Order: sequence, then structure tokens, then C-alpha cells
Amino acid sequence: MKENTGHKQGGKSCTARWALLHVWAVAFASQTRRQILCSYMDSRICFANKEDCMIDKIIGFIGAGNMGSAMIGGIVHSELVTTSQIIASAHSAATLEKLQSTYSIETTLSNETVAERSDILFLAVKPNKFDEVIPQISSHVKSGCVIVSIAAGKTIAAIEDSFGKPVKLVRAMPNTPALVGEAMSALCVNQNVTPEELKEVQALFNSFGKSEVISESLMDAVIGVSGSSPAYVYMFIEAMADAAVADGMPRVQAYKFAAQSVYGSAKMVLETGKHPGELKDAVCSPAGTTIEAVAALEAGGFRNTVISAQRACSQKSRDMSSK
Repeated sequence: MKENTGHKQGGKSCTARWALLHVWAVAFASQTRRQILCSYMDSRICFANKEDCMIDKIIGFIGAGNMGSAMIGGIVHSELVTTSQIIASAHSAATLEKLQSTYSIETTLSNETVAERSDILFLAVKPNKFDEVIPQISSHVKSGCVIVSIAAGKTIAAIEDSFGKPVKLVRAMPNTPALVGEAMSALCVNQNVTPEELKEVQALFNSFGKSEVISESLMDAVIGVSGSSPAYVYMFIEAMADAAVADGMPRVQAYKFAAQSVYGSAKMVLETGKHPGELKDAVCSPAGTTIEAVAALEAGGFRNTVISAQRACSQKSRDMSSK
């Protein structure tokens, strides 16, 4: 009887130990996640508390359309800043009401107010609005503010000239998958931005996807390969789904099969580090179905069509920058 009792007690003790290990593992995972967030930050960061990972600055947005709203959402969910540290302006009161109710951030119809308050200021308006917005806010931007432009075709030099005074400037190009936290963003900076400031800005972009710091000379190529490329990918998914529908599959299922296949294939490229050609070859069995499809794509000029389209996009960006 004593042995049986001891066994039961030992079982309870074992269960308790496993429970303790589970709690420790969850805490460790949470701590690790905080450390990953903090890795984007500067040497002042301590990993002991989540608060130490946060950016102690006011983040402003002028413009809150689809891209601006997506960026705000990513930043809020990352907890790099509190909602009280974000302020946004837009020309539509309805847009601001939606932002405020969704994210509990401060909103205003005044671009000047946002400029006066912000330590990091995102210009999230369309390129054709720059000539209206920058003269409006230039005298209100405080000294030391880092200005982040996401406008296609607006070079660092052109934006500097518009301000008419030395500014800290980051030119960025995110893409629309920011709406689901999967953006790919490119960043380039002028000589006034410090490495510490760049780390803070990059941390904000990484909150809604991934980012790379590049030379500005590559920005037109970035617009072709990531800024505009979601549209090409959507067309590819649509074409795959149409073919599946032609073969008898319901359209809803067809979109799911096509989209998940593209998503998984992209993840394979990112996570395996293998060349896309090697991954393609691994799917193509001799005399099989896949190589038949690949041969048909080659016969239709698939690669050349994609290359031509992307280079046309990059050239359009160059043309816009030269105006």
C-alpha cells in the first residue's frame, strides 16, 4: 500500500514538475519574442521588461489610407509604442473616426499638428499631394524629427529640396501585403539620419513585415520586384484558379489551392535558402506532369514576359523620378 501511495504521490509530483516546466517554457518563449523585437533597437535596451523594448518617441502619420492604416496597425500590434504615442491626420473625418475606433490612437484633421508633435513622421500621402503637404508642414517639423516618405518616384534630393532646409530623411517603399503583416519594405536614408535612428525606423517597418536597407540607386528595381509585384502575383493566382475552374473545381476552392501553393512556395524559397531553380527541379519528375507544365510556360515566354513587365515597371519609376 505504501508503495502504491508513493507511486501516486510521485505521479502527482511528476505532473506538477511538468506543469512548472510548461509555465517556464511559455515564459521563455515570451521573453525570446521580446528579445527578437528588441534586437532591432539600440544599446539602451534591456531585455528584462517589455517596456524596455519600446520606442520612446511620438510617431506621426500624415495620410491614413490603406497603406498608412496598415502600417499603423502593424506598429500598434507590435507594442513597440503605446497607442498614446501615435498621432495621425487625414483629409477625411470618417477615415480618422475609423482609425480612432480601431486602434485608439490620437487623430486630427491638422497636418501641422502632426508635424509639430512627431519625432518620427511618416508622409503616407500620394506623390501628387507632396507639393501641397510639404509647404504646409515644413515650418512645423521640429528639429531632430526623422521624416519617412513612402511615395513612389520621390527621390531623397527632391524631398530635401521641397523642405528647403536640412532634414533627417528616410525614403521607403513598402508594399500592400502590409495589410496582413507581410510587407517587404526597402529603406534608404540621407546623410543626416544616424544609425540609431535608422534602427528605430527599421523596427517600425519590421512590425508589419520585413525590410532591407538599400542604396537609393536600387529603389526603382525595388518598385519592380516588390512594390508593384503583388499585382503580378495576383494575376498568376487568378490564372491558376481559372484553369482549375476549367478543370471542374469550384472557384472558391480554386483560389484557396492557388493562393496557398504560391504562399508555400515563397516560404520554401525564404526558409530553405535554396535556389528557386533547384526547388523547381525537385518537383519535376522525368516525363511527369510538372515538367509538361513547365515546358508549356517556357513555350509561352513566361520568364521573358515577367522580366519585361517588371523592367517596364522599374522604367516607369525612373521616368516619374526624373520629372
